[in-house]
Amino acid sequence: MQRRDLLRQMGLVAGGLSIPNFVKAKEQTNTPKRVLRVAHITDVHIEEAIPLVNSSKGFAKCLHHIQDVIKPDLIINSGDCVMDAHKHRKGNVKKQWNLFNDVLKAENSLPIFHSVGNHDICCEGDSQTSFEDGKKWAMDEMGIDKRYYSFDNKDWHFVMLDSVQKKKDGSWYTANVDEEQFDWLKKDLKVLPANKPTMVISHIPILAACVFFDGNNMKEKDGRWEVPGSWMHTDSKQLAELFHDHKNVKLAVSGHIHLSDRVDYNGVSYCCNGAVSGRWWFGKYQHTEAGYAVIDLYDDGSFTNNYVSY
Repeated sequence: MQRRDLLRQMGLVAGGLSIPNFVKAKEQTNTPKRVLRVAHITDVHIEEAIPLVNSSKGFAKCLHHIQDVIKPDLIINSGDCVMDAHKHRKGNVKKQWNLFNDVLKAENSLPIFHSVGNHDICCEGDSQTSFEDGKKWAMDEMGIDKRYYSFDNKDWHFVMLDSVQKKKDGSWYTANVDEEQFDWLKKDLKVLPANKPTMVISHIPILAACVFFDGNNMKEKDGRWEVPGSWMHTDSKQLAELFHDHKNVKLAVSGHIHLSDRVDYNGVSYCCNGAVSGRWWFGKYQHTEAGYAVIDLYDDGSFTNNYVSY
């Protein structure tokens, strides 16, 4: 058979499409389509009482940059909205929350989804508030009914985790998902269609490299690394194994460390993004500028996570 006859039988020549153009058209057809753009903010740490720092103006500037330059479909806030509620009097904590919500209401017009950070929880010290009550207060300020939840948007599924738990001895916090939450997470992922790409959000990293560089964590005397359980999830292995069983889990994003990194492990990308407040409103923290992440999500389950300053 002659080459031209073969092409005619394929219907390419009759349609005016040559082999190179056919290949090009096929490539264009398979190009992933962006279905969502997400702005991931974390660690705003708003506070009116710090001299020489106007965190409310900084937060407003960030929100303007998100809406005017990046133009996402929604914002995800992974916690530490206020400078610090822990061991502070209720009156002071309420002022911090009022400032955060006033700026958000005045300067943001996009849908926003929240999770609780450790500094959002008012408890101990002068607060006379229990850990659970303090977390519930933070949830009320954020307008969320559940400390963990999930939702769908376009082709993607989103899971908002509560990664801040009280230690068993009753002191401050550690990072993990409790048994009740883990059982819910297993069920939530199980009922999803296998082709439904999923993004997981937590305040504290499930897995990160930057936790090894946030302070002097090499114990030279013992010759070992030491990463506190409040810096990275203590149940990382358990969660990573669960995600491995569900190939539609594509990425997990977090904050907490004020540093930016990405760890690709076992088919999941773990993106720890830097803080809106940088070094708590005093410039950059180590090598990470004050900023937020722009996350583009595509119909084939692929994504990009780019950290930008504002």
